[in-house]
Amino acid sequence: MPERVELWWARRQFSKGAEVPYPVGTYREAWASYPAVIRQYHPELNAGIVLSQVPPAADVLLLWQCEAGHKFAATPDEQRNRPGRERRRSAWCPECSDLARPARALPMRDVVTLPGSPVPAAVAAPVGRTVLRPRRPPRTVQLCPKTPDLPTGSAFLSACAPKPASAVEARLRADLFARLALTPGLNAVRVARPFFDHLEVWPDIVLPELRVAIEYDSTGRHGLEHVGKKEDADRRKDRALRAAKWEVVRVRTGRLQPLGPHDLQVAAWNAKTLDRLIDALREIRGPLLVDPYLV
Repeated sequence: MPERVELWWARRQFSKGAEVPYPVGTYREAWASYPAVIRQYHPELNAGIVLSQVPPAADVLLLWQCEAGHKFAATPDEQRNRPGRERRRSAWCPECSDLARPARALPMRDVVTLPGSPVPAAVAAPVGRTVLRPRRPPRTVQLCPKTPDLPTGSAFLSACAPKPASAVEARLRADLFARLALTPGLNAVRVARPFFDHLEVWPDIVLPELRVAIEYDSTGRHGLEHVGKKEDADRRKDRALRAAKWEVVRVRTGRLQPLGPHDLQVAAWNAKTLDRLIDALREIRGPLLVDPYLV
């Protein structure tokens, strides 16, 4: 059960036998990819404890304050996994998120009032009798029929793949295909198990001759991309590709931590990063297979 930060800190002092069980900066790298969370944390609201002294997996209640001034308590794990599908800054604060998402009005329906009772019959339960609500049927996944019937691991051009929205991703694609004479224009890989409601995944860049997928990851404008639940989806996507005998290289910026053995943690996309990416491809498939495609 989560405990107050003062009690948690005192217990850590006792268990480790130190006045400062976690020095400042111990967990700086673990929190570096969450700039929105860093801005919401204030040591003066948490007994003077700095965020880099708090393990991300600690079961402790911390006090946060968003840019609008709302204060709320949450554990590090709750705060790191707060953003879902929303792509707005308010997703990091529960109060701002509720204000941005107004309550839905319930549909009106006809009810009958029992004689002598102010409660409608649809609401009132008979005395001494338990009202059983009908169980919801299990949700069935409807797979998209547009995925072509190809062998697992086949690369193809998908009509369902989203269009690239990042200018850096477009530059990465242009620089990479200018360096490697590989087949351009493909954007999907057929997988064995459903990925959400498709039997296909959509890497940022598909290299069919090498069977390698390239992903460009950044935290985005509001620090919402590729963190929390979206990081879990990235890991699931990588597992689906590797199960299809593909390998994944993620170019991670914004201090995002690597997810796989071949991921590159870089500050920005440039010529030096392109060289590192080519070296990663050599490490995966070997120079005898990669170098013949060099232009």
